[in-house]
Amino acid sequence: MSPAAVTDRLALTSLLAPLAGDAEHGIHYRDEFASWRDHLATAQQWARVLGSVLSPTRPPHVGVLLPNVPEFSVLFAAAAMSDVVLVGLNPTRRGAALADDIARSDCQLVLTGHGLGGLITESGTTAPTFDVAGHAWAELLAAHPAPPAPVAVPEADPDALLMLIFTSGTTGAPKAVRCSQRKFAAAGAMLAERFRIGADDVVYLSMPMFHSNALIAGWSVAAAGGASIALRERFSASGFGDDVRRYGVTYANYVGKPLHYILTTPERSDDAQTSLRLMYGNEATAADRAEFERRFGARVVDGFGSTEGGVSITRTPETPDDALGPLRGPVAVVDPDTLAAVPAGTVGEIVNSSGAGLFDGYYRDEEATAERLRGGFYRTGDLGWVDEAGFVHFAGRTGDWLRVDGENLGTTPIEQILRRHPQIVDCAVFGVPREIGDDVGAALVAPGLTLESLTGFLAAQSDLGPKQRPTAVWIVDDLPQTATFKVRRSELVTSLGTPTWELPPVR
Repeated sequence: MSPAAVTDRLALTSLLAPLAGDAEHGIHYRDEFASWRDHLATAQQWARVLGSVLSPTRPPHVGVLLPNVPEFSVLFAAAAMSDVVLVGLNPTRRGAALADDIARSDCQLVLTGHGLGGLITESGTTAPTFDVAGHAWAELLAAHPAPPAPVAVPEADPDALLMLIFTSGTTGAPKAVRCSQRKFAAAGAMLAERFRIGADDVVYLSMPMFHSNALIAGWSVAAAGGASIALRERFSASGFGDDVRRYGVTYANYVGKPLHYILTTPERSDDAQTSLRLMYGNEATAADRAEFERRFGARVVDGFGSTEGGVSITRTPETPDDALGPLRGPVAVVDPDTLAAVPAGTVGEIVNSSGAGLFDGYYRDEEATAERLRGGFYRTGDLGWVDEAGFVHFAGRTGDWLRVDGENLGTTPIEQILRRHPQIVDCAVFGVPREIGDDVGAALVAPGLTLESLTGFLAAQSDLGPKQRPTAVWIVDDLPQTATFKVRRSELVTSLGTPTWELPPVR
């Protein structure tokens, strides 16, 4: 059996068992510290409490609406060591939408607090709710004292359901992804080995823990390496440098634009002398990766993946700055209709040609699961193209696919070019439907930009094809984003009125 196959059969509990007696490393939060030994004992206490209040005739699903606080970490470990299934609830979802997430995921109860409890009240959900700092929860804990440490970590089935994590919902309603024990353990063990994470490391978690990035590329990596964790309630660009120095952070994960936001803060003379050695995540621009490495002296590794876990592409040292990584089977770039591999330079869909990979399906959504696995391939819904050297380049989402004059175009290459303009802070490109095909639309966050400056810039970009040139442009104050800094395209497009400028097409 290959090492990869062995890793894929790990349960998260296999990573926790060696930590049960560790009294030196653990969880930092503000001025507090709990060793792994005590943290896992508390987790077993909370698992017993949940077992006492959950009905055995219903799915043992517990909604969690919390920022990155020790209680969230306790609950994740508690679920790993019991039959409880956590449901990560997104605090940017409000009202009926949040109530619908709770109902669709069959939450028997919801645990909240740290300023987020009001969102549950406002949602109108009928699910019982406990504030983790409230009197009722404290009474339950008192009735079920923590077991003496170190605890015995039980073995678990790697395929056992551990958590439901909702997709970002950038192009539609979020779907609850089934996440097994192995999904966290396999990634954690692989990344800890790849980046040589060990007991001397401190893993920084500021990405939201209701999302897969923090738990898979952060928490599980720390557990696999026996490292400590420094929790930040929510990401703060201005607080990043202070936290790195305060906790001796060596590794941090990110998703979206945190690197860019950090780089907007004032540079310090000792930034490159801190303990930070590695940043791992996705969606950072080549320019931001290079500048972050210069400023902080830390390696930045940008990967490609998703909550579903069906496809992963890893950068190598020789990967071009604007590429995701080398194309290696079973990953392929194919025509979405025929599933045939597309020629070099042609945009197609990025797929796993061997099947589901680590994708365990969507909860209570067989139709969406079947669509994701249509044709026997795992369909990412992401567009890409392969260059002559065999490297994969991201080209946007299938929903962002533009068809201009009969040619399929991805949005991401256009956005990358637009961001070169010094006054364009951020942008989103999308299709503007016409009677036949699309025009190229662009929403720009660009204070002070003039039409003359934009048209001159576009004309000077040798790698901007005539059909890629925006013909409808909106100047906006900001772009609506998810909690993980992804643009909510559907919300953006519906909010736009008449274009600020209409540019003639170049053919």
